[in-house]
Amino acid sequence: MNAIRSRWLARMAAEESAKTSVQSRGGFWPFLLRWVPTSTDHIINSENRLLSLLKTPYVQEKVNIGSGPPDSKVRWFRSSSNEPRFINTVTFDAKDDSPTLVMVHGYAASQGFFFRNFDALASRFRVIAIDQLGWGGSSRPDFTCKSTEETEAWFIDSLEEWRKAKNLGKFILLGHSFGGYIASKYALKHPEHVQHLVLVGSAGFSSETERITKFLSTWKGSILNQIWESNLTPQKIIRGLGPWGPDLVRKYTSARFVKYSTGELLTESESNLLTDYVYHTLAAKASGELCLKYIFSFGAFARSPLLHSAPEWKVPTTFIYGFDDWMNYEGAQEARKHMKVPCDIIRVPQSGHFVFIENPSAFHSAVFYACRRFLSLDPDSESLPEGLTSA
Repeated sequence: MNAIRSRWLARMAAEESAKTSVQSRGGFWPFLLRWVPTSTDHIINSENRLLSLLKTPYVQEKVNIGSGPPDSKVRWFRSSSNEPRFINTVTFDAKDDSPTLVMVHGYAASQGFFFRNFDALASRFRVIAIDQLGWGGSSRPDFTCKSTEETEAWFIDSLEEWRKAKNLGKFILLGHSFGGYIASKYALKHPEHVQHLVLVGSAGFSSETERITKFLSTWKGSILNQIWESNLTPQKIIRGLGPWGPDLVRKYTSARFVKYSTGELLTESESNLLTDYVYHTLAAKASGELCLKYIFSFGAFARSPLLHSAPEWKVPTTFIYGFDDWMNYEGAQEARKHMKVPCDIIRVPQSGHFVFIENPSAFHSAVFYACRRFLSLDPDSESLPEGLTSA
C-alpha cells in the first residue's frame, strides 16, 4: 500500500510540476490552444493519401526556386534564414505531344483540391499542379509584404522562378478564385509564356459596391472591417482550436461538399481524405495566407481590380463559373467589353464556387472546349457541350 501511495504521490508531483511549467509560460489553456500537430511531412503524406484515389501515375517534387539572405530585396526571400525555397509540384503522365496545363489553386486551398480532375484532364494534357509559395506543401517563408504591389510580386515572381526551374516555355494557365487573380496578374506580366488563360470562379473582377461602402459606414461594418484589417484568417482559427481543429474542418468539408452541395457529392472516402488533407494545409505555419488584407478589401473586393487592366489583356481567356458561384460572372462580362483578345464566359450547372469538385464532368467539358484549339478537337466549333451555358 505504501508503495502504491508513493507512486501516486510521485505522479501527482510530476503532473503538478508540468502544470506549473506550462502556467509559467502563459497558462494551461493558451498552451493547449497553441498545439498544432502538423508539418510539411504531414501535408505531403496526406496529399499522397488523397491522390491515391487516382488512376494516372504522377511525380511529386519540390521544385527549388532559389534562396536568398534575410535582407534580400526579393520579398519572398526575406526570412530568418537563407534556406532554399521550394514549390510543391505534381506532374501527371501524358503523351509527348500533349499541351501543358498548369493549375493554380485558390485561397485557403492547395493543389490537392483538384483531385477529382487530374485523371480526366491528364487524358488530354500534360497536367502540372502547384502549391503556391506559402501554401500547402510548398515552403512557407516569413510573410513580410506591406502593400498590394509587394504581395502580388510575392506570388507572381515566385511563380516565374518556378517556371524557369521547370524549363517551361508556353503553357495553358488555369487558376481558381484567388489563383485566378494571380494567374491573371502573371499573364499580364508574362504574356509570352501563357497560351491561354482559364479562370475558374476568378476573384478580382468586381469593384467594391455602393452597398458595401454604405455598410462599412455603420458600426457593424466598422467592427467587421477592423477584424478584416487585423488579418484574422481561417487558418488562424484552425490553429487556435488546437486539437479541436480537425473536427471543425470535418464539419466544413461535410457541409460544403456533401450536405449542402448542389452537384456530385463526395463519397465517404473522398470526404475523409480531403478533410485530413485540408486540416494539415490549414494548420501549418502562417505564410502566404497573410496576403488576404493586402489583396482584398472587406467583402473580397480586389484592391487592384482586374477590371481596370482589361484593356491591357494580351492572352485569350475563358471564364468558367458554377451556376451558384458567389463570385459574380457579371464582372467578367464587363471586363470582356474592354478586352482586345478572344474571351468566352461559360457557366456550369449543378455547381457553385468549387465547380471542379461539385460537377467535375461538366467542368472537364468546359476546359476541353476552352482549349479546343490545342487539342484534337475542331477549333472552329462554336457549339458548347450539352449542359453548359454561354454568358
